[in-house]
Amino acid sequence: MSNKAHKSKKAGLKFQRTDNKSVIIGTILATFIASTPYLFYLYESVPDEKVWNTFLFTYTSEYYQSAFVTAWTLTGKVIPLLLLFIWFFTNRHWWYHVLLIPIAMYCFQIFTILNDDVQYIDSNQILYLIPLMAIVIPSIYLIRAQIFNRLNTVNKSLEELEEEFKIKPKTLWGKIKQYF
Repeated sequence: MSNKAHKSKKAGLKFQRTDNKSVIIGTILATFIASTPYLFYLYESVPDEKVWNTFLFTYTSEYYQSAFVTAWTLTGKVIPLLLLFIWFFTNRHWWYHVLLIPIAMYCFQIFTILNDDVQYIDSNQILYLIPLMAIVIPSIYLIRAQIFNRLNTVNKSLEELEEEFKIKPKTLWGKIKQYF
């Protein structure tokens, strides 16, 4: 077997291994996304009582006066947050950082739901999101401006320019690490 054929065979094996890993991860993500309607209805297993006792914990719902209502409210925030995280970590477009804004909003809403002293759950959150928006929105605009500046000066398609701006860490830890 020639050296060139050996390298080609090795490259093919490596590609196959990466492809299998991609298929497994994709299958897990697709299964999770497909099961989110069922996950949403997990709140129905929570009793409609102020105090919910289980063998793991005891939860007292002070604000809603019902563990059932608290669970229903939380699932309405947690499920979209999980879907946004999947979208954020699997998105390869140049604009994906803008997803941090709704992610921050849902995180704040979950925090306020769990905070028993809050009177109005969905109020004044925009005030807490303004600093994040002040960073993300101009950054996205600058990246967009760079793309269109290059588009006007270079003979490349929009897809080719988007490909240049994509950040592609190899691992999940690499994707998380790039933001901190």
